[in-house]
Amino acid sequence: MATEPTQAGAQIEPRDGLSYVRGATDIPLSDATVSRFLLDTVGRFSDRPAVVFREQGIRWTWREFADQVDVLASGLLELGIEAGDRVGIWSPNRVEWLLTQFATARMGAILVNINPAYRLAELEYALNKVGCKAIVAAEQFKTSKYLEMLQTLAPELADAEPNALHAARLPELRTVIRMGDTATPGMLNFDDVMRQGRAALDTARLDALEAKLSPDDAINIQFTSGTTGNPKGATLTHRNIVNNARYIAMAMRLTEQDSLCIPVPLYHCFGMVLAVLACVSTGAAMIFPGEAFDPVATLAAVHEEKCTALHGVPTMFIAELDHPDFAKYDLSRLRTGIMAGSPCPIETMKRVVSTMHLAEITIAYGMTETSPVSFQSSTTDPLDKRTTTVGRIQPHLEVKIVDPLGEIVPVGETGELCTRGYSVMKGYWGDDARTREVIIDGWMHTGDLATLDADGYCNIVGRLKDMVIRGGENVYPREIEEFLFRHPKIQSVQVFGVPDEKYGEEVCAWIVVRPGEQASEDDIRAFCQGQIAHYKIPRYIRFVDELPMTVTGKAQKFVMRARMIDELKLAEAKTA
Repeated sequence: MATEPTQAGAQIEPRDGLSYVRGATDIPLSDATVSRFLLDTVGRFSDRPAVVFREQGIRWTWREFADQVDVLASGLLELGIEAGDRVGIWSPNRVEWLLTQFATARMGAILVNINPAYRLAELEYALNKVGCKAIVAAEQFKTSKYLEMLQTLAPELADAEPNALHAARLPELRTVIRMGDTATPGMLNFDDVMRQGRAALDTARLDALEAKLSPDDAINIQFTSGTTGNPKGATLTHRNIVNNARYIAMAMRLTEQDSLCIPVPLYHCFGMVLAVLACVSTGAAMIFPGEAFDPVATLAAVHEEKCTALHGVPTMFIAELDHPDFAKYDLSRLRTGIMAGSPCPIETMKRVVSTMHLAEITIAYGMTETSPVSFQSSTTDPLDKRTTTVGRIQPHLEVKIVDPLGEIVPVGETGELCTRGYSVMKGYWGDDARTREVIIDGWMHTGDLATLDADGYCNIVGRLKDMVIRGGENVYPREIEEFLFRHPKIQSVQVFGVPDEKYGEEVCAWIVVRPGEQASEDDIRAFCQGQIAHYKIPRYIRFVDELPMTVTGKAQKFVMRARMIDELKLAEAKTA
């Protein structure tokens, strides 16, 4: 059973009236690599259920799962992929995603998470920024036709030998591995790579490679958009994500007797760390309802698989609670889980506890750059603390709340939240300058505004930067603004978030068109379609003659936001 940390060596309650806390240190940090982490669990729970992908008909024990991981790792080695090479994964929640996560870790390649909603410009930038040597891709997902987009960026695939691509726009990409049975010129099929791996399987070779890995090696790159334009590749180590998963699982009191329903996306830390690696740390079973979130599929999975835990962003829980067939499903075995990804409405949290039997549900707060969780409520915290805060500091971490001069603010006052400890990323891939901007003396400056109370419970109250969180997706207005500036009719544009009952926030754009030009909302959305992710396309578009500015020429987004709230008659939900 997962042991919950005591508070030995901790300072989880602020002292001397200042907003600084330090987590428990009585449970040591692990030096395990991701691969060793899995193999240790296999050794303890070999024949217990590990992985269920309901849509794909996959049901594996821990031993069966680890064996499949070794087969894929061997197949990747046969293709010439080596430790340190970057391997992209572009897919919704499928078993191939999970196998790729652990197969790359087994032989030391760096997994690059590519958002399933990415379109051409974002995909091209991500692959080239980190120099992906290979990509594993689904055929398509919803309206995103992944293979067609790859063919658009690399028309050379049509005449290329599989595993020998040379593309002008993707100069470092050599290998495209596609899911599904259809043969595509220039691409390998995932099942063929598995067959190669099965034929060449040499466990001793894999063990020797794994033994050379260090817990401080980079093992994962996750893109997080920046306020200054292009996405940044947050580079995480084995130590980062293995330990974060361990302490997350402890806060939930997960054990091998639990089964966690996972409707959250694997490409995001929520799916990959808070769900998958948390299960690996304890031997709990992973239950995937489908490729993407669907409230009925999620409720059915909880009911039929007798799940004891459930993860989700607030919009997912709201969709489940409000579904007309909600009462048909038996959720009585549910006990715990995590609600995170965006601010959690207090009333939603109370409904989840009372109606979904999630009496021990927790709230977590963090960011990709901190692997991700820094604060999490405990299953034993009072209900009012679990519904109105994001909990207390995680083990082996420090947090301070600072004013604009970097001084720690008094308890209860608002400032920027800064995190230090094992969870802070290695840096942004290939971008030392932006890394130095956010990591100062080991402290990750999150850009989030927060308060700490006298008991050490944290409340997130806003953001220094104007990031929008739409349904758990981080949306950075500057990135959208820079894209929209490419439109020939746009003179200036400002993008910001407005409250939304379903998604928490929605994207709004105020646009000034060039003199003598005219544009419509449809024109702007058509310009975005297929070029940027759907959740970044503004829902609300207003054409204005001028933008409200300060005397120094800075756009006043708070004025625009207030006017839209008034015009649209929107209300902001109270959140933790």
